[in-house]
Amino acid sequence: MRVYLVQHGLAKDESEDVARPLSEQGREDVTRTAGFLSLFEKPRPARILHSGKLRALQTAEMFAEAWGGLPVEKTLDLAPNDDPSTWSAHFASMSDDVMLVGHLPYMQRLAGLLLSGDVNREVVHFRNGGVLCLEKRESGWAVLWQINPTLFYGED
Repeated sequence: MRVYLVQHGLAKDESEDVARPLSEQGREDVTRTAGFLSLFEKPRPARILHSGKLRALQTAEMFAEAWGGLPVEKTLDLAPNDDPSTWSAHFASMSDDVMLVGHLPYMQRLAGLLLSGDVNREVVHFRNGGVLCLEKRESGWAVLWQINPTLFYGED
């Protein structure tokens, strides 16, 4: 089983728009990342789940479109400060590949829990519009790859 952890694309500032949709840069970053993955990542996730916040929904829809129309659903327990052990427990009974689109610090904490057993350990550095692919193995979770928009532009 593969799990794709995605930090939503760069959003507009709350002072600009309280709904915080993706910014122009955020849309460009996600378009490039999703397009790249759609060309090379096989198999692909069976579905994409998001937190329900507009920026996560937009990011999820862009990945779904790039992969040819995957199902996109709002789900619980992906808010920034939710308990990552909930999804860790869900994964124990799942077999289909899934993409989760959410926020920091949640994604950072979930990755820490899955890879090291410690929600406070930063095992990877997330970037807006980036994807971390983990694979469930007999001995636990392993990093298969990570891609960030900096691949296309370089570091800031």
